[in-house]
Amino acid sequence: MPDARATGDDGWEMASPASVGLDPAPLARIAERFAAWPEANIHAVLVARHGRLVCEHYFSGRDETWGGPPRQVRFGPEVPHDLRSITKSVTSLLCGIARAQGWIGDLDARVLDLLPGYADLRSASRLRLTLRHLLTMSAGLAWDEDRPYSDPANSERRMTDAPDPYRYVLEQPFVAEPGETWSYNGGTTALLACILQQTSGRGLDALAEEFLFHPLGIAGIDWVRYRNGDPVAASGLRMRPRDLLRIGRLVAHHGAWQGRQLVPADWIAESTAPHFDSQPTYFYGYHWWLGRSLLRGRSVEWVVGNGWGGQRLFVLPTLDLVVLVHAGLYGDPLQSWVPVSILNRHVLAAVRD
Repeated sequence: MPDARATGDDGWEMASPASVGLDPAPLARIAERFAAWPEANIHAVLVARHGRLVCEHYFSGRDETWGGPPRQVRFGPEVPHDLRSITKSVTSLLCGIARAQGWIGDLDARVLDLLPGYADLRSASRLRLTLRHLLTMSAGLAWDEDRPYSDPANSERRMTDAPDPYRYVLEQPFVAEPGETWSYNGGTTALLACILQQTSGRGLDALAEEFLFHPLGIAGIDWVRYRNGDPVAASGLRMRPRDLLRIGRLVAHHGAWQGRQLVPADWIAESTAPHFDSQPTYFYGYHWWLGRSLLRGRSVEWVVGNGWGGQRLFVLPTLDLVVLVHAGLYGDPLQSWVPVSILNRHVLAAVRD
């Protein structure tokens, strides 16, 4: 376990679990459990409480960098990891920053009014599509990400392969009235990024660097790009685990970092509130998932950035607790269960106050 007196070169204050009200034994069992269970392919588990890093485990395993072949990797603090769809949650934070800057305003503004370059697509049906529908993935557009990414019919793959990914999304037919039903759609995230670029005059990566990553002390990130050079807003980010943990701490502290309000507190509250039922055990906010666990008989709510393969960033504001899990469970049913089991069986089992 980290030394209570140590401070990492990246600014994280390290502490013993006991100093922040956590029993060290359940946290220590993470290493034993996953060393003996290589099929779980867990790459990293980090826990921070009260702003201090108290648990950090790394493993070796097979990984698939977005767009690359599988390979064996020995993970550690300086080894970047794909965030996959946790990138969507980062994009949501940038939308909150954009609203504070005045680049976007009313969430019921029409998408095509904000994208004059696609005026040829204006129709009565498409003019019903709003920013709020994009943020809540309730656009009503035909979209299928349930197929494997290797399937050419996968909608995200088609968007990625398109010369203009934003036009591809906007051209999809409506299968439901906007705002009526929730359907997972990375194309909505792409349109949000396009709107931010149009209204701010700079790319999503430049916005993230200036208003989020640099203030948080995050460096050395990588971003997969579309054919047109734009960053993939739905799933393209790659960064070091401790840096992603900073983003979780930012959310846990209502958008504030070291006395500075980077993201408006009201946006954090609004974007992490339930807006739709997404699955039987989850609600959906603005590109954040919402769930709950039991802690000695009482319900504890959490917010999570959720990425393919078992990438999870759990934020439990009432406990001032942030938990990161990275894994290589791409296409494996265990990706839904193993990260939650780490949260429940090891981290929440350690909470003493």
